[in-house]
Amino acid sequence: MISLFDLSLQLNGFPIKEAKADLDAIINLSEEEYTIFLQKKKGEIVAFHLQNNPFYNELVGTKIAPKWENLPVLNKQNLQKPLEKRLSNGYSRKNVYLNKTSGSSGTPFVFAKDKYCHALTWASIFMRFGWHKIDFNRSYQARFYGIPMDFTGYQKERIKDFLTHRFRFPVFDLSDAVLGKYLRKFKTEKFDYINGYTSSIVLFAKYLEQKNIVLKEICPTLKACFVTSEMLFESDKKLLEKQFGISIINEYGASELDLIAFENPQGEWQVNSETLFVEILDENNQVLPYGKEGRIVITSLFNKAHPFIRYDIGDIGILDEKSTPQKPILKKLTGRTNDVAILPSGKKSPGLTFYYVTKSIVEDDGNVKEFIIKQTQLDTFEIEYVSEKELNANQIQKIKEAIALYLEPNLNFSFTKKTILERSKGGKLKQFKSFL
Repeated sequence: MISLFDLSLQLNGFPIKEAKADLDAIINLSEEEYTIFLQKKKGEIVAFHLQNNPFYNELVGTKIAPKWENLPVLNKQNLQKPLEKRLSNGYSRKNVYLNKTSGSSGTPFVFAKDKYCHALTWASIFMRFGWHKIDFNRSYQARFYGIPMDFTGYQKERIKDFLTHRFRFPVFDLSDAVLGKYLRKFKTEKFDYINGYTSSIVLFAKYLEQKNIVLKEICPTLKACFVTSEMLFESDKKLLEKQFGISIINEYGASELDLIAFENPQGEWQVNSETLFVEILDENNQVLPYGKEGRIVITSLFNKAHPFIRYDIGDIGILDEKSTPQKPILKKLTGRTNDVAILPSGKKSPGLTFYYVTKSIVEDDGNVKEFIIKQTQLDTFEIEYVSEKELNANQIQKIKEAIALYLEPNLNFSFTKKTILERSKGGKLKQFKSFL
């Protein structure tokens, strides 16, 4: 029986059946076969983009592939050109999967995946959730995520939620009154698992702790909780386990790539070696041995529409000494933390809310390169941004309207154009910072 979700992927031209079969074949390779597969895929994807992608060809400077370690390391700044200039020959907005990165790193951009590559992403998600007895097609998901507030965007997400068998708890307002409503929903619905932004789920657990409630006791069908997009600290993980009464699974992904690492049933953070190739590099772009901390640089082995070859995602991490090429284990991830904004009304909003706000400014013309938002007082925020041209009155008005809609009215914002933004030691741009 084909499920609604598989069917909707198939109807939209994403060959999910083929992708699942291919992924299965990759998983079942012997260690020796895998080594050959990886070398072949790396060679193929570089050769393809050197021949068919003028943007990548110009970056490398030759049509003949240099040695792997001499290939340039891509960063988000390289990708801030209009999408049309980055697509491979034969691909256009019409025949690819399109999305925008969250900008949680402060450097948002529009990206594309070819339809087969996107189907593989879904196949990989199904498989990894399956490790924890969650059937992505049938299990009922409680989703702690943002949602577009414009009418069309909102309806579109709700339809998607229906097709993918999930109920969404928007995370823009996580005040006690709202969390109380969310709790009541858990009493009446048979949720199988929770999925969403770490900081929002942690706020919910803190609310349960105040009320002295264990979630599994009021929603016995719950099996697991998957947290994503932000750092999960050890202390928060313990709190979640205690207040939810279920296993907490840590996920690390990037919308432009795939799931990068996913906690397996043995409690290891297993890196996706089927569709991605992950390297840890030092500041001179030299590959570091397992056990050494450095920049996480990732290659998408299947994306032909858009090159993500040796792409520096902006995070710092360590691959465990016991890693093998076929089964790399992420030992530690640093970077990717987001604060929570507390507003005059008492409303709490996760730092990621600002992604929905700033989405209204980040058009695909690549004008705004980076931004950070600082909360200096309860009702006062400073937005610092790097761009070619200063934001005009019209754009500022748009941002203010979005802020009133997603956060609350009567907040004060100042906008400062900068040539450079300050970064953390790890080189990560923290998109939101509270000075309260």
